Amino acid sequence: MTHQEMLQQLAPARLPTEMAWLSLPELLALLGLGLAAGVLAAALILPFTRSRAPRNRLRLPGLRALPVPQRMLVLARHLGHLPPPLRDAAYGAAPPPPDDRIERIARRARLTQLVRGIRR
Repeated sequence: MTHQEMLQQLAPARLPTEMAWLSLPELLALLGLGLAAGVLAAALILPFTRSRAPRNRLRLPGLRALPVPQRMLVLARHLGHLPPPLRDAAYGAAPPPPDDRIERIARRARLTQLVRGIRR
């Protein structure tokens, strides 16, 4: 039996010709379902694949025991920069501000970093 003879003995297709191919609305529906399934799969996988950097929490009131130059250095290392209102005091050009003002400036600088999307 040849290939042509075998094909001739097969039963004819039972589906109408229009149903053998997908129409445009069906293709769009399948595309939408695929995208929704992809988003769902990504949302389920995300907690397991996201890198978790250790949070570098700095307790500002705990720094009050340090001398002012060391406190400024710790703040600069933690923030990645020294806020402009503290620069003169850090370099000895001005007297150091009170403890609560230093903490307020450091909190404002950290909040500004978070708002800008810079995470250290």
